[in-house]
This record gives sequence, structure tokens and C-alpha cells, in this order.
Amino acid sequence: MIEAMHRRNGIVAMTGDGVNDSPSLKFADVGIAMGLTGSDVAKQASEIILTDDNFATIVRAIREGRRVFSNIQRFCCVLVSGNVAELVCLIIGLAFRDKFGETVFPLSPVAILVNNLLTGTPPAMALGIEKAWPTIMDEPPRSPSSGLFTWEVQGDIIFYGFGMGLLSISNFWLVMNGFGDGNMGEECNRGYSESCDLVFRARGTVFATLTLAILLHAYNCRRIRGPMWNWHMIKRVHENRFLFGGVICGTILCLLCMYVPGLNTAVLKMKGISWEWGIVLITLLVFLILSELYKFAKRKLYKPMSVATEAQGRLQRIWTENTLASSTGGLSK
Repeated sequence: MIEAMHRRNGIVAMTGDGVNDSPSLKFADVGIAMGLTGSDVAKQASEIILTDDNFATIVRAIREGRRVFSNIQRFCCVLVSGNVAELVCLIIGLAFRDKFGETVFPLSPVAILVNNLLTGTPPAMALGIEKAWPTIMDEPPRSPSSGLFTWEVQGDIIFYGFGMGLLSISNFWLVMNGFGDGNMGEECNRGYSESCDLVFRARGTVFATLTLAILLHAYNCRRIRGPMWNWHMIKRVHENRFLFGGVICGTILCLLCMYVPGLNTAVLKMKGISWEWGIVLITLLVFLILSELYKFAKRKLYKPMSVATEAQGRLQRIWTENTLASSTGGLSK
């Protein structure tokens, strides 16, 4: 039977406890031996030992493995797409020059480091402990040849990264040239002066846009394809307490960086903003709308992640929930 499954490119998991099971346990892709009643030969031939001899534990292990793998993908998507957004913003920002031909940076080096600190570690680490979604066991098995960075994840990184980067640098142009007079000042990369007031406000706008967009993007990554910004999901925004706390703390620290005197102009080379918050909020709304449209397109164009029918999916979820509940002494209704 194992050979027949292998000829059909199937992945076989074999359970056994006796000496006679050891050849099949060794030949299968995943050999699972019984820990309580299994023989030593069977245990040595297996990759996994079931310590409680409960087959329901296999289901829980698969569920946990899928959760960990999905969370690692979310972790990577948030970190890499955030870095891509900063890279796009800074590279395009090289086109802005003052009257002396010197490049006027849209963000200072220290501001870039602070942005990484606020948007990188806390949201990504919080996604690493995200709970498994109820439909995770409805998804088909993952191909052994596919890694973390699938084509879909790579597409997400490029779309979200370029989207956040382009929207951020667009706000810099809007403040400087759309609503301002385009005066790039003199030596604005070195320090603050009256001639650099507009540049410093534009940097504050970019910093707020980029920081808040990446923080909200962490919520986008909670669901790779499913909608995240409808009313049903907004009510569940606090489910992951660490992610919710990380976004709130990141927002507060972002405001402190922009408005604490001395820290903003002398260290971060930017200035607090006022009416520019309208631009920031509109930009964030546009980013969230684009994110939902992108996920909608993926749901229409990509192969469904769940291959079960509605009835099969309902029975599968009931069976899984009852199996999980039985390990804690109770059954779900």
C-alpha cells in the first residue's frame, strides 16, 4: 500500500507498534510508533513516537505544525515587506535634491532605525504566537518541495512592500510640492533651520505614514487571503493581545518621536505635523482598501486553500473540535 501511494506521489504516514511493523514504519514518509505499547524495534524505525498511544494526538500535532508554519510565513511577510517598503521609499527619495544638487533624504538614518525598531520586532513576534484559525485543518497538504517563500508569499511581499513605500514617498512629494512651494532648504540633512521647516514636516509625514502602515500591515498578515478589515474581523482585533499591544505601543512611541522637542528635530531630523495628518489618514485608508482588493483578487484567481465542501468542512471542524476537547476532558456541542 505504501509503494502504491508513492507511485501516485502520495505522502504516507504509518502507525505501528510491533516488530513486524518496523519495515513499513521505516519505508513510510512518516513513521509513528506507539510509545506505551510499542516495541523498541518499532520506536527505532520511526520518526515520531506517540507517547500516549492516542491517535487524536496525531491530529493535534498536525494542527499545531500547520499553525507554526503559517505563523512563520506571517512573520517573514511582515518583516520583509516592511523592509521593502523602506527601501522603495528611500531609493525613490534620492530624486529629491536641493538647489545645491544635494540629495534631501525623506527619512534620516536614525529615523529609519527607529522605524525598524517600532514596526519590526513587536508585531512580527506577536504574529509568531497567533492562534490557529478554525479552517486550518480544511487546507490540503502542503507540497514537500515548497518552502516558506512560496510564489504567493513573494507576491504579497512585493505588493505590500511597494504599496507602502510608494504611498509614503508620495506623501513626501505632496507636502513638498503638492501643498508646499517645493523649497528643499539648505543642508537639511545636517540639521534644522528655518529654510528646512517644510522638509522636516514632510519627513514627519513620511515617518508617520510608513510606521502606521507597517503596523496595520501586521493585521493584514493575520489572514493571507481572508478579509481583515470588515466589521466581523474588526471586532476581533484584540484577539491577539500581544499584537494589539504592540500596535498601540508602536503608535504611541511614533507620536513621541514626532512631538518631543529636541528628539524630533535634533536627533530624528523631522518635525511634528498638524494638517498633514489628513494626508496620513487618507493614505492609510487607501492602503487598507488596496489590501482588501488584493486579497479579493487572490481569492478569485488562486486555487482555493480549502478543498472540502461546506458539509465536509463542517463535519471536519466538529470532529477536530471534539478531538481537541476530549484531550481536556470535555466534548464540544
